[in-house]
Amino acid sequence: MKRNLNYISIFLLLLLGACDGFYEFPEPTDAAPDPGQVDFSKTIAIGSSVTAGVMDGALYNRGQQHSYVAILAEQLKEVGGGAFNLPDINAEVGSYVLSPPGSNIGRLILRADPNSGAVIPAPIVPGNPLLPYEGNRAEINNFGVNGMNLAAALSPQTGNINAPDHPMFNLHYARFASNPGTSTLIGDAAAAMGNGGTFFVFWLGKNDVLPYALQGGANELLLPTDEDFEQLYQTALGSILQASPEAKGAVGNIPNLNSLPFFSTISWNALPLNQAFASLANGAFSDYNRALEEVEQAGLISDNEKNLRNISFQPGLNGFLMEDKTLTDLNEMGIPSIRLSNPNDKVALTLATVLGESVGDNSTAIRGVTVPVGDEFVLLPSEQELLEEKISTFNSIIQSAVASQSERLVLVDVNDFLDQVASGTINAGSVPLTNSIIPPNGGFSVDGVHTNARANAFLANFFIDALQSKWGSTIPKVNPNAFMGNDLPR
Repeated sequence: MKRNLNYISIFLLLLLGACDGFYEFPEPTDAAPDPGQVDFSKTIAIGSSVTAGVMDGALYNRGQQHSYVAILAEQLKEVGGGAFNLPDINAEVGSYVLSPPGSNIGRLILRADPNSGAVIPAPIVPGNPLLPYEGNRAEINNFGVNGMNLAAALSPQTGNINAPDHPMFNLHYARFASNPGTSTLIGDAAAAMGNGGTFFVFWLGKNDVLPYALQGGANELLLPTDEDFEQLYQTALGSILQASPEAKGAVGNIPNLNSLPFFSTISWNALPLNQAFASLANGAFSDYNRALEEVEQAGLISDNEKNLRNISFQPGLNGFLMEDKTLTDLNEMGIPSIRLSNPNDKVALTLATVLGESVGDNSTAIRGVTVPVGDEFVLLPSEQELLEEKISTFNSIIQSAVASQSERLVLVDVNDFLDQVASGTINAGSVPLTNSIIPPNGGFSVDGVHTNARANAFLANFFIDALQSKWGSTIPKVNPNAFMGNDLPR
């Protein structure tokens, strides 16, 4: 069955004739570089995975060296910016960030199956382990850490190498923590600011909603309460502001995670079936559909819900069988909470690894056909709405925090920037940046979550625009077309 599922290869047809993505920058300027009302001599960055430079699901050299903040820091040198020291990873392949600790899996690449023609994200094996940072930890400028939410950024358990099973432990921080088990990420960043810091970039909050999204909304406990988020955010940002009372900073907000290519690369009707297999699958659900008729007639469900839950496959592309916890619970009657996916669902990129696979040794138990895929692979409409509500509320909290320190802070509306990418209005020299993982113009790395080097160049310019508007800085922009997107499939 799996060999028939070439659903991902369809979107990669656009790769035919793809060039290397390098073009002339169309925006020369005669304006002399000028820092404006900001001292950029020592810049500190605080954030999560995008700030760290995670790409393709891993932290590795190319990604770390081409994070948006590393690109920005290079441009700031033109207006008095100093060295920007990274906690170098020294890994060509890196460690896949969603793998279990101790696993030997590296970054994702686009890999083509020579037999089936399917092209899917696949990890490089072996990967590189995360090793302790051997440089001078007191000289680090980039405190971006993969997977970092606000609570973890304020907890010493995040770097406690003696308690690796603690839910907050994060090896990405522990590898360069100033005092593992005692120090915190915010504390280390504040110490760096207190030691001559003049400007900072602060972009935390995204990982307070991203885990919920990436797990398909399966666990609402991953979302903090509005009150907790506000308290943690004010504490973290306040610590950085207090560490260097004259320093100014740029603050990023939370993007619309519903628009990530992680949720748009795989279509809701990604299941191709021929006539014979569709008929076979329909036969397996004949009793189930009759039972739905009976419970609808008994008034236990509406006609609309009956139609939603009805399972019927056709030759060609189909929705896949999935769990839906929002359906009326009929399990005591032997009727599971399942339905076929539809256009209102957002499908996780990770579904590509399981859709169409046989379960165990049973050749008739096919994931997505006769066995439902789990809630973790789909964002239901209600989960999308909750995610949007949380992001809107949290962004309001961020906006208020920035407004309360308006002389020292500028809000960088990353949410708006990525909305522009999704709408197709971001380009350099008429060369677009697209909301996809398709090279050369796709702005997201192969994991569908983290921006790639080319998008990070655009993002660095977006930060520069904010600095220019707020404080009159004239910072030369980088040429986004001089940065590569994703590698072509192997």
